[in-house]
Amino acid sequence: MKRRDLLKLGSIALAQASATRLPLLGQAGMPMPHPAPPTDKADYTLRIAPVTVELDRSHILSTIGYNGTAPGPVFRMREGKPVTVEVINDTDTPEFVHWHGMLIPAEVDGTGEEGSPLVQPHDRRRFQLTPGPAGSRWYHSHAMAMDDLHKGAYTGQFGFVFVEGSSDPGHYDQELFLALRDWEPFFSDTMDDDDDNTHDDPLLEKPATLNTDPNGLEVGSMTYSINDKALGSGEPIRVREGQRLLIHFLNASPIENRRIALAGHKMKVIALDGNPVPTPQTLESIFLGAGERIDVVVEMNHPGIWILGSTEKMIRESGLGVVVEYAGQHRQPQWIDPPKAKWDYTLFGTPTSNSPAPQETIEMIFEKIPRGAGKFNTFLINGKPYPHDREFVLQQGTRYRLVMRNRTDDAHPMHMHRHLWELAEINGRKTAGIIKDTVVVPYYGRATVDFTADQPGLTLFHCHIQQHMDYGFKALFRYA
Repeated sequence: MKRRDLLKLGSIALAQASATRLPLLGQAGMPMPHPAPPTDKADYTLRIAPVTVELDRSHILSTIGYNGTAPGPVFRMREGKPVTVEVINDTDTPEFVHWHGMLIPAEVDGTGEEGSPLVQPHDRRRFQLTPGPAGSRWYHSHAMAMDDLHKGAYTGQFGFVFVEGSSDPGHYDQELFLALRDWEPFFSDTMDDDDDNTHDDPLLEKPATLNTDPNGLEVGSMTYSINDKALGSGEPIRVREGQRLLIHFLNASPIENRRIALAGHKMKVIALDGNPVPTPQTLESIFLGAGERIDVVVEMNHPGIWILGSTEKMIRESGLGVVVEYAGQHRQPQWIDPPKAKWDYTLFGTPTSNSPAPQETIEMIFEKIPRGAGKFNTFLINGKPYPHDREFVLQQGTRYRLVMRNRTDDAHPMHMHRHLWELAEINGRKTAGIIKDTVVVPYYGRATVDFTADQPGLTLFHCHIQQHMDYGFKALFRYA
């Protein structure tokens, strides 16, 4: 049964109870105090604690968030200007805060695999980082969840970081930060990934003989929002005819890739993962893998009341949308299905690269063992789940070509920490000039990226779907 069929039938009633983590108690049942705070104030503070999210008046959920909200606050930082960040953990679970897309040292990147220190329960940690590069980045929990859907990226621990550089993306009247999100995850063994948009591509890496064993449990959701509101709840995005909107989109889902559109309008894509594209394109819909960001400019030239949201009806009507309202308009919000179009990274590239040619090639083969971890699937890189024993060792300053061969029936958003890569080829289509930190490797397909080993230290590489990462789909690059 396909996922969208399952959603239409409404046959899954299992929804995990909301997460509420109680504080550790000391004598007389009183919460244990934090260590004494430093006397000087940090530039940015993140307090991890239980929060409530009112998706709509009839649907209020409890989760873990930052600074009393989910998503957390938008942090604006200046490229190259060091900042001090203090993380305060008011839960009983150790936590990491990862700064996704930043070129920063491993010890502040926020992952256990790279050796970043934990923020212990009811403790605080202060560190300094130098933001960069300029563009749309984000922060989120990097704690493992395994079979606990109340931990890690399944919680409300995520938020935008916008690193301001010397150049502005263009004149605009409004700037919006919109995170696509799913909530209340549940396990199911009847869900196939039918949302990856690549099933019509050449299946360059499809094995001659497929493993027909039943799949293990995957994670799904039937509850969605943009930021903290479901479609039809909260305030609309209010605009006037003639305005230009700059929208920073983030797919903050730990579960799914998503396609979205703004009915009645086209979106000019100007940046992928916060990095300006060589060839901006104006499209009627865009596609974001889990963890990806896309920046668009929209000319508001079609007065009315419209819906911005998922192109899948069931997902949109389950909350993944927001109303866009022109001044002086009084009517029901409208949705128009955009033309079906394949998402193609190469549209935004150039024929040739200005970067040095790669000097060495690293091959990675992705495979899945159905129920290899009991109830759950195991994911392999080059025949083994994490950890790998010094298999991926980089020489500082060397330019590498990384070939990712996906021999599974899912499209995987692959992310490399602390580095940026240049897309060289996707399913046989060559390109150049597209700089990213996360790339969706198609269903039974291939993606090739080039990067320079210029960030010494341990570097985590993984699928950005939480369950896949937790069950083996990651590797650690080391510098010689």
